[in-house]
Amino acid sequence: MSDFNKFRFSVAPMMDWTDRHCRMFHRLMTRRARLYTEMLTTGAILHGDRRRLLAFDGREHPVALQLGGSDPRDLAASAKIGEDFGYDEINLNVGCPSDRVKEGRFGACLMAEPALVAACVEAMKAAVRIPVTVKCRIGIDDQDPEAALDALARAVVAAGADALIVHARKAWLSGLSPKENRDIPPLDYDRVYRLKAAMPGVAVIINGGIGSLAEAKQHLLHVDGVMLGRAAYQEPWRLLGVDYELFGETSPCATMKDVFEAVMPYVERELAAGTRLHAITRHFVGAFHGVPGARAFRRHLAEHGVKAGAGVDVLRDAVALVGERSPAAVAA
Repeated sequence: MSDFNKFRFSVAPMMDWTDRHCRMFHRLMTRRARLYTEMLTTGAILHGDRRRLLAFDGREHPVALQLGGSDPRDLAASAKIGEDFGYDEINLNVGCPSDRVKEGRFGACLMAEPALVAACVEAMKAAVRIPVTVKCRIGIDDQDPEAALDALARAVVAAGADALIVHARKAWLSGLSPKENRDIPPLDYDRVYRLKAAMPGVAVIINGGIGSLAEAKQHLLHVDGVMLGRAAYQEPWRLLGVDYELFGETSPCATMKDVFEAVMPYVERELAAGTRLHAITRHFVGAFHGVPGARAFRRHLAEHGVKAGAGVDVLRDAVALVGERSPAAVAA
């Protein structure tokens, strides 16, 4: 609980997006960001192809496994499996609002059951030595965010949670789609700030609608960490500034062109192992947003990267179509 700095900046777990190829790409832009898997259910981990689901490149560290579930025993077993695979943190999803999640009694609907979430955290803490964290909303449906967030936070902290990641919106489980739940409920950053003020000994990380490192710096005046989601995925070049802007350290790569030079050996190895090029390059679409040649880059990947047998030369040719982003733009 003492080293809050490790939670200072992270890239959010995002379904269908933050797979191992995405995380490896992001890691080449920042050594310090904490990376998260997509949410994996306990059922998938306990009964599915664990190696396919959980394997990751050792260079991804620090990397956290996000779990979805509500059975303390299943979560404890899944957390131990994650620890054995080498993950640095286990995160429990108490924020995802999808119907499928609600039917399975995990995700945001658990905001209504703080005692159960606490039991889940306690079971996971007993099973692993690595940090166990919780990602939640400020409330669901007609809950009062003052009471709901406070009840959940106090319950999971008492159970041993090492950090709380709070998406600063309610989730409406009735009436809004998962996509609408990411945009329509109003953001309430002040509610998260109040939580941190009330619980100074707990690591509190803020998430939701944060679009730049400049915004992240403002939030860090009030909380211990910032988690970027869509801004990091859709405009990954923003990650180039993380190590310098937030940690005072040099970035592993100075430009996106350098990042692509660094990712080429990884792409070649993955292709040799049978991975299709598009499975990797689909994460690169926003890499050159606003840079001359960006559209040509995207078009080249869209046309040629999806073809069976597409090789690394497709990616090299796409990158060659692009100019350079000015360093001053990175921190914007």
